[in-house]
Amino acid sequence: MSGDRLLAGRAAVVVGGSRGIGRAVAELLCGLGASVVINGRDPDAVQQTVDALTTSGGQAGAVTGSANDERVAAALIEECTNTFGRLDILVNCAGIAEPPRSSILRISPQEFDLLIGSHLGTVFHTCRLAAPLMAAQGNGAIINTGSSAFLGDYGGTGYPAGKGAVNALTMAIAAELKADGVRANVVCPGARTRLSTGPEYEQHIANLHRRGLLDELTMRASLDAAPAEFVAPVYAYLASDVARDVTGQILVAAGGFVGRYDRPTPTLLGYRDHHDSDPWSVAELHAMIGG
Repeated sequence: MSGDRLLAGRAAVVVGGSRGIGRAVAELLCGLGASVVINGRDPDAVQQTVDALTTSGGQAGAVTGSANDERVAAALIEECTNTFGRLDILVNCAGIAEPPRSSILRISPQEFDLLIGSHLGTVFHTCRLAAPLMAAQGNGAIINTGSSAFLGDYGGTGYPAGKGAVNALTMAIAAELKADGVRANVVCPGARTRLSTGPEYEQHIANLHRRGLLDELTMRASLDAAPAEFVAPVYAYLASDVARDVTGQILVAAGGFVGRYDRPTPTLLGYRDHHDSDPWSVAELHAMIGG
């Protein structure tokens, strides 16, 4: 079950695979026997990662550019199917950080659109192209990267909105493709990367704590995140047949912590049959909701 060739014969696309969590995932998938096509916006970082993967004995290709561009997304899928003859695994790890001190009070429409495109747009374009191929072959694994920031605890605008939308889109994909043998899950990772280190990041986390958005424990965990190698195994697990029955889940992976966000369900606050009752009054609603 945990053998060195767990993913032998599989072909994967890792969007954002040239750095950080994406690179750690690409390295592990290769190490488990998968052929991998990686992606990134920096040509030098992309080439360095490909060289590292092939030097270690893996099979790897690459497409440079932002997968929020549907042409780049198409090139990624085509590179995988043309070079390795198939597409079994799609991992979306690309993303950008919220601008420093960003909030609904200050962010521009252009900055917001860029954040939504980088996260939600990338997932949409790659999944739209990968899903028909996987459905036609009757199997496949899609692993998208979310963030616990979707809860709003880290402030911001486009980043939590984009990640929350990634969660919702992935759940919809999982429901739609389950009958076709295709699985879709989300990983909300916590890891030390270039986006979560440095003075600006540390100041941002300290400021969130000062404002009461982050408690002491979450602040300390955010400032002492484990390397990306601790997160990568969750992606590899979801990509493998070991997780054949796991779909539609939002998982959390941060260092040695693994968790799951349960599916939201409404809590009953009040009920009356609309066939023989009047609408709720404002006072009645306040008693149920705010009282």
